Amino acid sequence: MKYESTQQALSCLRKLEQTLAAYNHVTGVLYLDATTAAPSDTWEGRGKTMEVMSQVTYDLLANPENGELLSYLEEHSGELDAQARRETEVVRKNYDQIHRIPAEEYVAYSVLINDAESVWHRAKLADDFDAFAPYLEKITECNRKFAGYYHPEMQPYDALLNEYEEGMNTKTLDAFFAQLRETIVPLIAKIQKAPRIDDAFLYRRYPVEIQRKLSDYLMGVMGIDRTHCGIAETEHPYTTNFNNKDVRITTHYYENNLVSSMFSVIHEGGHALYELGADDCYNYTALSGGVSMGIHESQSRFYENIIGRSPAFVHAVFPKLKELFPEQLSDVNEDKFYRAINKAEPSLIRTEADELTYCLHIMVRYEIEKQLIAGTLAVRDVPGEWKRLYKEYLGVDVPSDREGCLQDSHWSGGSIGYFPSYALGSAYGAQMLSKMQEEIGDIWGDVAKGDLGKVTGWLRSHIHRYASFQKPGELFRSVCGEFDAKYYTDYLTEKYTKLYNL
Repeated sequence: MKYESTQQALSCLRKLEQTLAAYNHVTGVLYLDATTAAPSDTWEGRGKTMEVMSQVTYDLLANPENGELLSYLEEHSGELDAQARRETEVVRKNYDQIHRIPAEEYVAYSVLINDAESVWHRAKLADDFDAFAPYLEKITECNRKFAGYYHPEMQPYDALLNEYEEGMNTKTLDAFFAQLRETIVPLIAKIQKAPRIDDAFLYRRYPVEIQRKLSDYLMGVMGIDRTHCGIAETEHPYTTNFNNKDVRITTHYYENNLVSSMFSVIHEGGHALYELGADDCYNYTALSGGVSMGIHESQSRFYENIIGRSPAFVHAVFPKLKELFPEQLSDVNEDKFYRAINKAEPSLIRTEADELTYCLHIMVRYEIEKQLIAGTLAVRDVPGEWKRLYKEYLGVDVPSDREGCLQDSHWSGGSIGYFPSYALGSAYGAQMLSKMQEEIGDIWGDVAKGDLGKVTGWLRSHIHRYASFQKPGELFRSVCGEFDAKYYTDYLTEKYTKLYNL
């Protein structure tokens, strides 16, 4: 197609972006329904729909005319404003990737993921890794192949990491995780010699219907606009967004575990605030949504741990907890609750891990993913390797695959390379806290009153509002300077040394 002007070409780009956003909205709603409301044995018909939808979106984005459109805009980039140049850059990346993937492979993969997620749900409940293994084998093979399509010049796992955190690679992560282990492992050793913290009261009976009221309350404290953000229940908590006016979070309630859902709501609420805080101008464009999973997890982990597990936040919400659960917390005071939710102890389940040992859970998954994509670990051997690494890294025995390699939904959804984002996000958040306090002073007085306005306002003006306008590394450096994991290791050392009187 011949373009008469840059404005005409830009109009075509925006139409393409809006159409893709609409299809992504539809498939997102389909996924939300599948995980929260759909009856358990409905995956087959949904797979047929996903097959059609993925073919449509593939044809739309991989259309060779898009290559001509992008080339024209790139040749006339001097006539574009900064946002249009960035949109062109992001659509170019997406186009270059997708048109390298054969259409039949792209469509088959979307159907595979639909089927795999359904099988994973059943396999986890039944503790049946053998049922899920064939799907994980196909997912691993597809990701390895797609990595070659995306970045043939990279090692396959580096190419996958780059999809979740642009610029990230195993060399950087190996050094990062080594630095964390140097701090975390000795701290855990010291803590294991200290008097144990009593957290047994957290596992009393907490009726689910009252936990739902707690979720509503916590979302209110976080300042989440419920006219634009809903909450549902699913096997594995997650957040999805359609635009900055429509974000959904999910949680999972356990009657004998108060804090599992409490902190998943705060975690997913952090993701939601990021999406809700994006500037309107990025809606329905390629820049909609958070820029990377590392930056996204910096927000969720920031609210979950740095804010949510702080003495100030406990002071703010503990009266409500006592009101909702007067019998269960009758013998618990504010300090005892604070200490209990920060108890550091090696455990089995990543999503319920304490702030200190959490990154060791991520390291296990990182090591397994590297081996899977390199072809040095067979899928059938994943349960054994999982158990070996949990024993080596956390010193715990894994009694079942349900509590082991089947606990997370990520692999069933094709998200290989995602897990390191949690650890990176935790470290990003600690550095953001330092910068935030440097710029606006003490935040804890307001937090203790249940007022997170100052905290969220700073994050919104520095991170949230930009959506994907900047690359993750550029955005982080513009706010905090060069990334330095020492902020995180210092934060952990100070917090746990004080908590355990080390």
